[in-house]
Amino acid sequence: MSTKRELIEPHKGDKRYVRRDSHGRFVESDDVSRSLSMDRRIKAKHKAKHGQGDRGD
Repeated sequence: MSTKRELIEPHKGDKRYVRRDSHGRFVESDDVSRSLSMDRRIKAKHKAKHGQGDRGD
């Protein structure tokens, strides 16, 4: 099972969605603007659970 995406801002103007493992280390990181633009471009065939927006298909 994967964890929910968490929104972080390491420094001003750089927002990212990250996933952490059970030890709190980063497993996956995506830039917010790139993630949101891909979400708009691709229509998902399946619904994703809350916090799992990048896992639609």
